[in-house]
Amino acid sequence: MLTLTVFIPAATALLLLAIPKDNGRTVRMITLFGTFVTLGFALALLSRFDSTATGFQFVEEHDWIPSLGVQYAVGLDGISLFLVALSALITPIAVLSSWTSVTKRVREFHVALLLLECGMIGVFVSLDLVLFYVFWEVMLIPMYLIVGIWGSGERIRAAIKFFIYTMAGSLLMFLAILYVYIHLGDARTFDLREVYAALQQNPITGTAGTLCFLAFALAFAIKVPLFPFHTWLPDAHTEAPTAGSVVLAGVLLKMGTYGFIRFAIPFFPEAAIDLAPWFSVLSVVGIVFGAMMCFVQDDMKKLIAYSSVSHMGFVMLGLFAFTTQHSVGVTGSVLQMINHGISTGALFLLIGAVYERRHTRKIVDYGGLAPIVPKFAVIFFITTLSSIGLPFLNGFVGEFLILQGTYQQSIAYAGFAGTGVILGAVYMLVLYRRVFLGQISNDKNRKVEDLNGREMSFLVPLIALMVLLGLFSPWLTERIEPSVVAWLDLVHASR
Repeated sequence: MLTLTVFIPAATALLLLAIPKDNGRTVRMITLFGTFVTLGFALALLSRFDSTATGFQFVEEHDWIPSLGVQYAVGLDGISLFLVALSALITPIAVLSSWTSVTKRVREFHVALLLLECGMIGVFVSLDLVLFYVFWEVMLIPMYLIVGIWGSGERIRAAIKFFIYTMAGSLLMFLAILYVYIHLGDARTFDLREVYAALQQNPITGTAGTLCFLAFALAFAIKVPLFPFHTWLPDAHTEAPTAGSVVLAGVLLKMGTYGFIRFAIPFFPEAAIDLAPWFSVLSVVGIVFGAMMCFVQDDMKKLIAYSSVSHMGFVMLGLFAFTTQHSVGVTGSVLQMINHGISTGALFLLIGAVYERRHTRKIVDYGGLAPIVPKFAVIFFITTLSSIGLPFLNGFVGEFLILQGTYQQSIAYAGFAGTGVILGAVYMLVLYRRVFLGQISNDKNRKVEDLNGREMSFLVPLIALMVLLGLFSPWLTERIEPSVVAWLDLVHASR
């Protein structure tokens, strides 16, 4: 079942290559069908997942390169389960959002989107280091093409910047993987579970451990993105098509924090704990810096991009609260990854919808839209409240757990991070006021159409998730927390 979840998108992409280039509707329908089948398998995994277990489930193993001990090995635990489900949910929404906006090279666009989904899910389920690296690199090329071909404005510059940043980090990570493999000696393996056990017996410490940790950490920090490695993100978000921004915010940024959880920290716990204060400081700086940058943006898309820098700083801050045995901060980080993907993905969808109507993202070009597009105004308002962490919506629980876990580590970190919550509420509510309230100053806004049926079909489910995850978040945490507790035991036992 897990293999099908990973490779149905790739199989659908191969099927698309047999479709004539000018048959855009057929291409879209086949792509949509393939992504819904993938979502169905992801939901089946979700329903069959044993929330009481702490190890990997649905494990599949096959020899790939026997001479080097490389396997095709995949599995899920409570940390990766919802990230797979999120990837499977975001992709069909991205397809629907691009239904009318992508009109050139339609087949190639959907092939790239499907291969991107295959790479994303593969990253989250890989239990072999080489397999993980392959999926990590597979994901890079489709995203580069989506930004570079179907983006707008300075898309080539943004795509190249994204590619160079990610590739530089990936190469250092690959060298660190090889070092780990050689270090294990007679116990050499790329199997993640065996590497955990072998490094407990023969840890990489001292300078070597610090350098290897930093090599992994750089690759993942770029993807998060953690301040000061964030500069590629606003450009990529601004120039990417709506579907690209949704996938980038919804899933790709989560790969960085997932990499810290799955590889960097448990492989080198001594270095991770020693450097945790530095990463916590960078996270706090990212929270405040990203929020402050939002106040000076005149482009709605760039504003939401900088808000992602701030929100992902919260995720990193909760993650590096692992230095205590309390699981609440790390659990909050995993939960906030899901919440951020839903809320910020919805914001990019809404901005993409209004851009299709007015062909501008400048905040100054709007104002007074609420009476003209009431459905749009209501959905944008709920999404805004979710993004700023209003109680009873999904964003609140994750931020609360992160701040609680951080407080147990450092009152100062929690205090500075708390200012990010306040600033986030200010810049998002100001954005809403400037776009939807007040008088209409531009007559072109009087002719803006409200959300249509296609747009409601993917926005309403996201709004429903914001409410349901806010009200029933214990259902998620009871599936996440056992794996987080086991992860903490592994990290502290490896010291």
